[in-house]
Amino acid sequence: MKITVETTVAVPIEEVWRAYTTPEEIKQWNTASDDWHTTAATVDLRVGGAFSSWMEAKDGSKGFDFAGIYTNVVKHKLIEYSFGDRAAQVEFADGPKGVKVRVTFDSESTHPVEQQRDGWQAILNSFARHVEARR
Repeated sequence: MKITVETTVAVPIEEVWRAYTTPEEIKQWNTASDDWHTTAATVDLRVGGAFSSWMEAKDGSKGFDFAGIYTNVVKHKLIEYSFGDRAAQVEFADGPKGVKVRVTFDSESTHPVEQQRDGWQAILNSFARHVEARR
C-alpha cells in the first residue's frame, strides 16, 4: 500500500531542495517528535548513490539507521529511492503559495498505516518549519 504526505513551504525551490538534500540541514529537521533527533546524515545525491540518517531517541534508549539508494534524481523536481524492499518518491512542485513537497512511500506491516502516515507527516512538518524559520 502507498501512503502520501505533503506540505507547502513558502520559500524558493532552491532553498527547499538544499534543505532536503544537505546532510547538515537534514540533521536539523529530520525528526517526528521533540524527544528524537538525527545525529548523523550522509547524502550521495545521484542515481545509485546512497543516503543514511541515524535517528535516535535523545535519551539514547533506541535508534535506527534510515538508509537507502537513490533510483532517480531530477534537480528541483523529483527524488526517488529504495530502502530495503520498499520505495519512496519525493516530488517538488513550485506554485503560487510556495513549493509543494509530496512524499509517497510503501507502507510496512509492523506498524498501523495511520501511525506510519502520522510519523512521516510529522517529519515533513518539521522540515517545513525548519526551512521557513531560516528566512
